Amino acid sequence: MFADSQKYHRRRRRMASLVGCEHYVRRCLLKAPCCGKAYVCRLCHDAEEDHQMDRFLVKEVQCSVCTTVQQAQQTCVECNVTFGEYYCDICHLFDKDKKQYHCQPCGICRIGPREKYFHCEKCNLCLAGDLRGNHKCVENVSRQNCPVCMEDIHTSRIGAQILPCGHLLHKTCFDDMVQTGAYRCPLCMHSAWNMEHNWEQMDKEITQSPMPTEYQDATVKAHTDGVYKTVRTHCLPSRTSTAPGVIKAKKIIYNLSHARPVHPAII
Repeated sequence: MFADSQKYHRRRRRMASLVGCEHYVRRCLLKAPCCGKAYVCRLCHDAEEDHQMDRFLVKEVQCSVCTTVQQAQQTCVECNVTFGEYYCDICHLFDKDKKQYHCQPCGICRIGPREKYFHCEKCNLCLAGDLRGNHKCVENVSRQNCPVCMEDIHTSRIGAQILPCGHLLHKTCFDDMVQTGAYRCPLCMHSAWNMEHNWEQMDKEITQSPMPTEYQDATVKAHTDGVYKTVRTHCLPSRTSTAPGVIKAKKIIYNLSHARPVHPAII
């Protein structure tokens, strides 16, 4: 009898350690308030159903070990299994410990630790501590969709990138943009990072390659960082180049010192 009891408890612990999904490590299922079905997480639910689960309305969970349905809480009332190392009773988020914390102004849980981040009231977003007083505020910036993929940024599990102009992109969208040779914010067309090194390199090449005499005084209206200027034209790419596609054809050495990451939300 004692041996059987030990075997049962070993099996229970093994089952508990294996429960979860590709999104979270947890030992319970959420009972969807919308359809009453049990799913490991709301993302798994949304992928299978034709509607979305509101995580804030979750009232009950089902223990993955003893199958007891109960009020949402961190520990099973029947078998005492811990559903998640981290639990938020607002978001009803269960997961392994990632130093998460719930940000009240953001309304969601985020990856911490909390002391490394602060909530910017104007941007209405949690930012890395070194950006305090060192970023350009854009009101409610994360409530806008990513200008590249047009998907939500604020509640996305994908990290975000804050540009010098203050606008946000998904980190993956930003990386893809860099790979295609794009170097400007899709919203305001300001440089996405410090381009001074590239401008110096281009100016040097232009100085070393004078235009033919009859074209040396030719000028054009050019747009750079939100300002239209009258500049001398040149066949080589420059910070105010008007030659179609010439910047994309130019190999640029990227200096990403001003492209700051923002930590991702946990949802």
